Amino acid sequence: MSSEIPFCEAARTVLRRPDVAVPAKSCDTHAHVFARHEDYPFTPNRTYTPPEASLEQYLELHRMLGIERGVLVQPSVYGADNSLHLHALRQLREWGHDYRGVCVVAPDISMTELQELHEAGFRGVRMNLLFRGGLQWNDVLGLADRIAALGWHLQFLINVSDCGDIMDRVADLPVPVVFDHMGHMPAALGADEPGFRKLLGLLSDNKAWVKLSGSYRVTLQGEYPYPDVAAIARALVVANADRCVWGSDWPHPHFSGLMPDDTDLLEDLVAWVPDAEIRKRILVSNPARLYGFDD
Repeated sequence: MSSEIPFCEAARTVLRRPDVAVPAKSCDTHAHVFARHEDYPFTPNRTYTPPEASLEQYLELHRMLGIERGVLVQPSVYGADNSLHLHALRQLREWGHDYRGVCVVAPDISMTELQELHEAGFRGVRMNLLFRGGLQWNDVLGLADRIAALGWHLQFLINVSDCGDIMDRVADLPVPVVFDHMGHMPAALGADEPGFRKLLGLLSDNKAWVKLSGSYRVTLQGEYPYPDVAAIARALVVANADRCVWGSDWPHPHFSGLMPDDTDLLEDLVAWVPDAEIRKRILVSNPARLYGFDD
């Protein structure tokens, strides 16, 4: 492995439960697990090298937070090799847990391979335009019709403030689109930034979903709390609370700042969404619809 590829810090251990209990069947829609490089090799074309973050640690995080469901999202360091998360989802099912996945696939993947992923619990394809190793826009276009047949969605990791051409095409896609990390726009640009306004419009028109996640990635604050993110998060909820979901982004890879506390990240949702019934939709019923959980 090249010494030029930076190593990531490990996630903090969760030491306290949230002050406000989360409702039953709450879902963390964005997290990853990482195995030893010797067992599941990383792609050479990557921007970071993560430490191990095991399935057992992931479940312990959810136990502490009161989370009963989750979505494992394929990270860029594994490219289109979904075998680790495929194995993780099968293991979770054997242990009696109800989890889903979002994969990264090659443009020429067969329907047989897609069906295998579907049976394991995958429900979407991730498009990564920020970090090397993920999908590009041209790769996704040829997949859209096929994944539509499975009821899947596309998940975009993009900065909405500098991807106007993509934002203009989203409404015409034949599948739902989910935006990571509140659109991954620097919070300092504010809710009136043109690309962010396009995201709000897509939400209002039921043309997209958004993850209320990654606040520590878009803030200008050096440490928690992140007050500059609150206006962004609230604007997304006001645009369409029924198209918002929450995610921890554990174990917070490719982040060089002060590692966030996952309990703080969950409690932020209470600050952004003081209405308990709306929070329940964001944590329970919205992800149940998007990821096909059996309620």
